[in-house]
Amino acid sequence: ILFKKMKKIVIFGAGMSASTLIKYLLDHAESEDWTVRVGDLSLKTATRKVNAHPRGEAFRFDLSDAEQLENEVKNADIVVSMLPAALHGSVARSCVKYAKNMVTASYVSDEMKSLHDEAVANNILILNEIGVDPGIDHMSAMAIIDQIHEKGGTTTSFRSYCGGLIAPKDDNNPWNYKFTWNPRNVVVAGQGGAAKYIENGSYKYVPYHKLFTQISRTEVLDYGEFEVYPNRDSLKYRGIYGLENIPTMLRGTMRRPGYSQAWNSFVQLGITDDTYAIENSENMTYAEFLESFVPSDASKNLEEKLANYLNISTNSNEMFRLRWLGLLKNTKIGLPNATPAQILQHLLVQKWNLDADDKDLLAMQHIFEYNLNGKSKKIVSSMVLGGQDSVHTAMSMTVGLPVAIAVRMILNGKITKKGVQIPTSKDIYEPVLQELRTFGIKFIEEEFEI
Repeated sequence: ILFKKMKKIVIFGAGMSASTLIKYLLDHAESEDWTVRVGDLSLKTATRKVNAHPRGEAFRFDLSDAEQLENEVKNADIVVSMLPAALHGSVARSCVKYAKNMVTASYVSDEMKSLHDEAVANNILILNEIGVDPGIDHMSAMAIIDQIHEKGGTTTSFRSYCGGLIAPKDDNNPWNYKFTWNPRNVVVAGQGGAAKYIENGSYKYVPYHKLFTQISRTEVLDYGEFEVYPNRDSLKYRGIYGLENIPTMLRGTMRRPGYSQAWNSFVQLGITDDTYAIENSENMTYAEFLESFVPSDASKNLEEKLANYLNISTNSNEMFRLRWLGLLKNTKIGLPNATPAQILQHLLVQKWNLDADDKDLLAMQHIFEYNLNGKSKKIVSSMVLGGQDSVHTAMSMTVGLPVAIAVRMILNGKITKKGVQIPTSKDIYEPVLQELRTFGIKFIEEEFEI
């Protein structure tokens, strides 16, 4: 009798985005004959996510323990890293060393790219960018780009937008925003250098201090209007998507109207800076913190000085949003030796947290223009997903499900690519998108002549 060896999946990181991933793998563990080991710095978090499942095991995982990392990787059949992006490298090096497949939802770093040849030589796959953005955006965009090119069309413009937001019924704050993923990433968004894109053949560069002023608008299905600010480096996606000569390409982040203008107040004040600590921050109030960023003027109160500095009215929407956050209040910060960005995050987490019965919303839209047989056409492809609850959020579902589906397909030999890859080829994106549709993650396509 031939016994099939039970396969072991190891997941590093059990944070907000990992909930649905862990649930999917545990739901299939019995039928697929898997065990699912979930490691997190907080054993409590890992234990809660495993939820006493007979095929699940929770353990405390500390990446700085090199021996623990090696042992976990060595004994796994596949490794999933849901750790912060900067930490994937050491996991990947261990996976290469022990010839174990690996999956992450994060952008491919230069460090990760450098492992490609070794991964190929060791006959393993390191699949990255298979979350939502990056991930579902790549797969859903490539499906349409490939269709256009198979028909003989030429893509002339591609805009791709994504936003993690709050469901309309739970949208009860003036920023129309709550945290559905890592708050730190929201606070420091856009600080990795100028956003770059191309429009009608002209290169555009938007430095950080202007990022939240260069916004465009779009409507998504029947969810109303959204604003979009440019996201990182859109130019590199021309090569990734096989659109090297495209005259217009822009990737952007979606928010509700008014958000960017108000967020720009923080950027202009300098309170998203994470490079230095504020003296005596634990004993300061938020009003004192704010006071330290505006010029002195004995004739004006703090609100007037702030409005003057930002060149806005004290009755403006931006000021209303800043007041609502409590930035002008004499509430003690209580955070020692903190950077401006950490102080801002500390406040936002208190005001923008999902309530227990809140539901989030994930919106994505691609807008293509292409020429075919002398005619110009436009395709608008939109997807909106509402979360189930404050654990299985739309963000957790759209990040975790593609990762989990890919893990299953790799273990079952349905994805056979090797090396460091992203999901832009049909053999990966077609079956993953097909299964995502069964979870309600599906795109509605509208086509027009222009």
